[in-house]
Amino acid sequence: MATINFYLDKPDKKGFAPIHLRINCSGSQIKISTGQKIKPIKFNKTKQKAIGLTTESQEINHYLDFLKERADELLHQSNKKTFVLDEIKSYLNEYIANYKQSNNVSIVKEQVELYGKPFTFVDLFAGAGGFSEGFLQAEHNNKFFDFVVANDINENCELTHVVRYNHQLGLDAKFLKQDITEPDFLDNLLEKINGRKIDVVCGGPPCQSFSLAGKRKKFDKKDDLFSHYLEVIKVLQPKYFIMENVKGILTKENGKIKDLILNEINSIVDTNEIPQLISFIKRIAKESNSFLFNSIIKRVEIEKLLEKDKESGKADFISFVENKFRKLTPKIVDYKTSKTDENINTIRHGFNLLARAKEWEKLKRDIIKEKDFCNIDSDNFSTAFTDFLTEISSENVISKIENAFKILKVPNTYKKDCDDIITALKIYTTSFDESIEILKSYCNTSQKRELETILESIRLYKIEKPFVANASNYGVPQNRERVLFIGCRKDQKYISEIPATVTEEEKVTIFEALYDLDFVGNNQEAHRYELVDISAQYNGTAKKMAKLLKKRKVDGKPISKGGKSFAEWSRKGRLIERFRPQTKPFYVRNTEALENGEKYFDLLNNHKTSNQNETVVERLGVILKNGNYKKAQPELEKLGLSTNKRNYNVLKPDEQSSTIMTIADDYIHYNSPRSLTVREMARLQSFDDSFVFQGKRSTGGNNRKTEVPQYTLVGNAVPPLMARAVANEILKYIK
Repeated sequence: MATINFYLDKPDKKGFAPIHLRINCSGSQIKISTGQKIKPIKFNKTKQKAIGLTTESQEINHYLDFLKERADELLHQSNKKTFVLDEIKSYLNEYIANYKQSNNVSIVKEQVELYGKPFTFVDLFAGAGGFSEGFLQAEHNNKFFDFVVANDINENCELTHVVRYNHQLGLDAKFLKQDITEPDFLDNLLEKINGRKIDVVCGGPPCQSFSLAGKRKKFDKKDDLFSHYLEVIKVLQPKYFIMENVKGILTKENGKIKDLILNEINSIVDTNEIPQLISFIKRIAKESNSFLFNSIIKRVEIEKLLEKDKESGKADFISFVENKFRKLTPKIVDYKTSKTDENINTIRHGFNLLARAKEWEKLKRDIIKEKDFCNIDSDNFSTAFTDFLTEISSENVISKIENAFKILKVPNTYKKDCDDIITALKIYTTSFDESIEILKSYCNTSQKRELETILESIRLYKIEKPFVANASNYGVPQNRERVLFIGCRKDQKYISEIPATVTEEEKVTIFEALYDLDFVGNNQEAHRYELVDISAQYNGTAKKMAKLLKKRKVDGKPISKGGKSFAEWSRKGRLIERFRPQTKPFYVRNTEALENGEKYFDLLNNHKTSNQNETVVERLGVILKNGNYKKAQPELEKLGLSTNKRNYNVLKPDEQSSTIMTIADDYIHYNSPRSLTVREMARLQSFDDSFVFQGKRSTGGNNRKTEVPQYTLVGNAVPPLMARAVANEILKYIK
């Protein structure tokens, strides 16, 4: 049994004594310098701790505990029973070197333009940072990407970002932890951007509850994230933007949602061209319809307003329409009716509601948040909440105003005026494109042709259709299909798809991605790599398994000379030279631990298996033996191992995995009856091993609504190699 402790060496001229680690075992002794110094008066020899509650003392104590843990792990918990002294020294010195490198680096440096041309990008709904990683791996003809800001709403997303990009890579990329739907989000984003022009915006706003206008809404918290994403695009006006989503968005509501998204993107206008459109409208305006033409002009003018001025522009529009109603009221009803009639009051008060749209939107957002927090769904409360939120929507208010006009007995002479008021209010709630469609209905054939020419110059982005991308086509060992909407500003080269980097036969297999991590069993954690002997592990099939390993370029393309296997690339890292890590990877439990310097400098991170009981292990073994869950069910039933779990995905070593989700227990390792570690899932997503997922490993129950643990960070991410392919394609053409 070895004893492990610390002692102080002779103090230097400044009075600081080096702290040494000492190991005694079977009459032999090892002494290793920890690289840390302390004044003797500040060190308690009995407790082996730095004295005091300062951050410096806490950091030293955490570091010493960490070293002691790793020494104890090596000597008392590993399979190996005999060690050469130099072997132990070498093992521990790797951890010490990582610590020294971290403490010597100056973090948060400017991204220096050593050579080439940098293009800026912002990552919204960033999560773990899959888009960010891919963009920092991209380079084409000395062009590269400069990371400005990432955004998400969760603390662990921010922590993972700060550790990776600020501490480890030494970049000055900012993080905005805020809900994109909040009123001051854009102001705060612009403050972080600090006046810089943004060339590319990427992100995947969840569209699970995105529904068509006029249809009953669920009023889920995720309802309107897409339109808020587009608001950012309208303000930043990047050269390109990428919106990633699930494949189901293409067929949702018979493809109408996809069409609506394209319509909204096409509705983003070049504000410099607005005057040209307004002069056209004025030129074709008919005196008999001057009110409607002026309504269209006012709606178009809202597009050119800055975000902070849009509310007053909308209020001005409602005031303009309300003024028309005020003048009309004495003509359609007598004085007494105008003061007491329920329908007149509905119209009048409807204008009040529309004029206060900003305040109602804030109230709606707060109610949705509270509804979400209290889990109001599929219960006796949800209908009342949905009804109220539907009532206060602008579309519903206008519908009630329209109905009130119908009930009133308006003289035929003024019916057209009433219809014009309703049309104007509908123009108020339409997208730019829908407003133009109304305008077209008043144009003759030649005017329509002229209008189309104007629209060509006024649309800021070119996009015809979304593109389905399978991650496995870009060197990712996973069949993950995602839809990409790529918006190309009109002054940039049009991009309609991202060319594959590998053919069907060249795709990376699961075995290539995971074989070198296959040295952990059930309920085990590894902090360093171990040698994996394929011959010993696979016996009769060793040659077949070894043949699966290919030398590749960084993008997955097989290469005969100078390449690396997928696993080697994962260990070396795929970032371009400019963004090579400034410090070794480290893990922290939370933000407070980061502030206190409580870092874990392991050589391998996030490689821990779940603690599954004997019944579960036996069940997984049966499923693994049968090759899939469905085939295994008769045997599971016979052995009393049945479960209500919907599905298990058995990994096939010579294939690609199915889409990696957020629950590791859904997957069974190809070589042993166990679930996957975070690191193995990260490999299947193409994250480098140096990318450490921070915070809690997993969570359950209601906590899943608010927490984003490591497994969720991995499962929800955009695969970096797919993002790299997108980024490289943009760098090829960006001006």
